[in-house]
Amino acid sequence: MDAATRQPDRAQRPSRGSLPGYLALLVFSAGAVTLGVELSAARLLDPWFGNSQVVWASLIGLILLYLALGAWLGGKLADRFPSLTGLLLLSTLAGLGVALIPALSPGILRLAALGLADFAPGLLAGSLLAVLLLFSLPVILLGGVSPWAVRLAVEDLSQTGSVAGRLYAIATAGSILGTFLPVLWLIPSVGTRWTFHILAGWLLLVVLAGALTQAPARRVAWAPLLALAALLLLALLTDPSQVRAGLDDGASGTLIYEDESLYNYIAVRQWGSERHLKLNEGVGIHSVHHPESLLSQGIWDYFLLAPFFRSAPAGPPQDDQVLILGLAGGTVSQLYTAIYGPLPITGVELDPQILEVGRRYFDLDQPNLTAVPGDARRWLLRQPPERRFDLVLVDAYRPPYIPFHLTTVEFFRLVRAHLSPRGVVAINVGRTPDNFALVDALSRTLAQVFPTVLVVDEPGPPDALGNSLVVASLQPVTLADLRANVAALPDTLPPEFRDFARQAVIQARVPEPGPEAPIFTDDRAPVEQVVHRIIWDFMVR
Repeated sequence: MDAATRQPDRAQRPSRGSLPGYLALLVFSAGAVTLGVELSAARLLDPWFGNSQVVWASLIGLILLYLALGAWLGGKLADRFPSLTGLLLLSTLAGLGVALIPALSPGILRLAALGLADFAPGLLAGSLLAVLLLFSLPVILLGGVSPWAVRLAVEDLSQTGSVAGRLYAIATAGSILGTFLPVLWLIPSVGTRWTFHILAGWLLLVVLAGALTQAPARRVAWAPLLALAALLLLALLTDPSQVRAGLDDGASGTLIYEDESLYNYIAVRQWGSERHLKLNEGVGIHSVHHPESLLSQGIWDYFLLAPFFRSAPAGPPQDDQVLILGLAGGTVSQLYTAIYGPLPITGVELDPQILEVGRRYFDLDQPNLTAVPGDARRWLLRQPPERRFDLVLVDAYRPPYIPFHLTTVEFFRLVRAHLSPRGVVAINVGRTPDNFALVDALSRTLAQVFPTVLVVDEPGPPDALGNSLVVASLQPVTLADLRANVAALPDTLPPEFRDFARQAVIQARVPEPGPEAPIFTDDRAPVEQVVHRIIWDFMVR
């Protein structure tokens, strides 16, 4: 009789006793830990690669591949070693592998995301590599638990289907628990690192219980005990900041704040009196604070041009209602207040912890600013129809982190519904020096809703990423109108701003997107494909 068909011999066969109940507990726990690892893995990858469909496809696809490999391997090993001892050793290794993920993640994720600052690797390749290296071994081992348990639970071959169905149903029930446990409780309560440790500890404790209570397996009780000791050591010695730290190695500036919020890894760095807010991978600067300079020296200054995208003559805003979607640390609101005075400004920011960081480090305390935590589109949907704004400034995305629901025709129709007759929308859009695909796509999308769309390209180094301000107006506006409005800036405005504005409008142009530029809709918004082509073009230049 070959290994694939033989039953456990008398020496190997575990005593039945409580074995069926224990196997049910083990497969339930393995199922919960498996899905818990997958959901926690998404949280671990978010700060490095964003929360895009591509990253989720990479994660889900590879996890399923590992589970398939694990099921195949577990079945083969169960036939070769049909004993509870072997299953417990497999589960111990799986638990130890889960425990090691937080300790190994900084170096592996840094390797996977290396060059993201220059858009050198493909986002998909990076996330695939990270998942491949981080999660392959523990998930493959977890995938082997259920088929091995089925092999041990079957005594009567005529009941094989029933036994297998029951155990796989129990494992699925565990997976349901593992889906919600990290998201609703563990990650918000104890963080990503401790979520992995708790999941690993749960599995190892179940293994230890089996080793101590099932007589044939007592001789391997040392394995889960050693694994639990290693888990405790890892939990005590692993530096949480290294688990979540991004690509910024600390060589630039002084790190004065870092934390992991529900949405982002947040870091604040300082050079003298200058401060930068960096989120997630640490590459993009999301807010700046220059207490000794009137302007920000970045794309945020270009938002100050929005009031002049109106039919001439149009002077500086007097009592315009301003809405900022993507407030971050408040750079744009500070600029508007400094240049135009205390205009009434409403700023919406998804992450409430960023608002707290803004108040603490970026002087986000202007009395004319109302800061609101929430998703920009959801917040706008809840506003009464009569609430209107004269200026809507969108600074909520930067490649590769593009919230697609803020790029579509339907979103811009919602924005238009809350604009005054002289309303203007200005959007910060990332690009490379010679790939304007995202700028063209958004220009073409905005043109479905607004009669006028213009673009101002921020000059920058020839080999670096850049930004453009895409502006849409409800009024018919020409480049001549824009330049006339800027040329007529009154002397009451600071000369530093007037000089900047007159130089900036030289870069203004009428966009000419080709028919290949997509029009983003809620049904079809291939934002990631556009961004990936930009990354690829930059990569092969």
